[in-house]
Amino acid sequence: MVVVTVLAALAAISLVAAAHWYLWRRLVRDTTSPGGLARRLGTVAVVVLPLLSVGAVASGRSGMPFWAQQTLAWPGFLWLAALLYLLLALLVGEAVRPLLRRLLERRDASGAADAPAGAEVPAGAEVSAEAVVRTPVGAGPGTGSGTGLGARPDTDISDGRPDLPEPSAPATSPASAPAPAVAPGPGPSRRLFVSRVVGGAAATAALATVGYGTYGVLRGPRVKRVTVPLAKLARGAHGFRIAVVSDIHLGPILGRAHTQRIVDTINSTQPDLIAVVGDLVDGSVEDLGPAAEPLAGLKARHGSFFVTGNHEYFSGADAWVDHVRELGLRPLENERVEIPGFDLAGVNDVAGESEGAGPDFAKALDDRDRTRASVLLAHQPVVIDDAVRYGVDLQLSGHTHGGQLWPGNLLAGLANPTVAGLERYGDTQLYVSRGAGAWGPPVRVGAPSDITLVELASRQA
Repeated sequence: MVVVTVLAALAAISLVAAAHWYLWRRLVRDTTSPGGLARRLGTVAVVVLPLLSVGAVASGRSGMPFWAQQTLAWPGFLWLAALLYLLLALLVGEAVRPLLRRLLERRDASGAADAPAGAEVPAGAEVSAEAVVRTPVGAGPGTGSGTGLGARPDTDISDGRPDLPEPSAPATSPASAPAPAVAPGPGPSRRLFVSRVVGGAAATAALATVGYGTYGVLRGPRVKRVTVPLAKLARGAHGFRIAVVSDIHLGPILGRAHTQRIVDTINSTQPDLIAVVGDLVDGSVEDLGPAAEPLAGLKARHGSFFVTGNHEYFSGADAWVDHVRELGLRPLENERVEIPGFDLAGVNDVAGESEGAGPDFAKALDDRDRTRASVLLAHQPVVIDDAVRYGVDLQLSGHTHGGQLWPGNLLAGLANPTVAGLERYGDTQLYVSRGAGAWGPPVRVGAPSDITLVELASRQA
């Protein structure tokens, strides 16, 4: 197991190193002059930024002071997002690069062909070898076609000297004669131009994408409304509204202001019940307790409930369960409560198995009245098979972030039955929220954050 871990770490380091070498080559080496200030600064950035990213990822797990985590988090995590989209943009640029070169070649060739005879060739223009016309050495006006340097068959050599004809025009000195046009060949100017265009476009696209994705997270989640019909839901519970929020991820970047935005948004929907389905925090109660305090302001007629996510077990799950209880939320640790019209159950996250506190579906659901509708809170969608086996009508989950950073949704789809939205598995429906925060980079692309207002509909109504 240790060998596998070491090999995986080495593979990851090699991949990151290769990505940064490629980035340096395309954005620094190909666009700057050797030894110049721009190249030196670019090289330093390509070395320092990944070190900040490693520090941001490792700081939370290594017990670094919270202020140090906050210092590393912003540049380190943002660089991870920027790196992803710079690489994607540059890979697209690899397809554009030869097309741009061909376009420039055709333009230069067209310009050379259209130039009048004897016109001076602009600097940097390319002229084909066939187009260069050179005057034979020694040839000039009145020169015959004989052999030798300007020899003529009718030359009078009686006095030992050739009888040269008088020139019909003033002789042109070699110094004043125009130099023959010489093709410069495929010089560095064209390559430099193409590299700068492609690199500049890639950097602009990547930074704009990351900037917009960061704005989406800091702005706060938007409300999404979903109606879910349940066959066994009591008529009196028709229209019951559950505000589902997951993956808030309080940490060194998202703090108290983020929590307050979420609380205000939830309260504005006037829900009947609030379900916080895991990954509330990335850090200890000591560091993040003040950031979670606004949760005490949640308001719902039937209360607020909480189940653990995998990140709670990285952050001290027992301490957080106690703390959210102090804030007025009721933790559901493999247990069930009766709500008018249906049963509400909650199970611990599967990450709790390492601490002997994993999900226990039998404890939460085995002895219930199956004629009543049931709603299950479970952080990860992967437990849907257990939910089906225990006759759950609706499972509410998070965990996936909807992929968070496109094309991460493709990877999330490999590990989860549903990445986002509502799907049916047998007689059980599964709804997966994209979450209200972000893990790692405070950036979302193609997966906007949400708080979902799930309205239950009774088929008996």
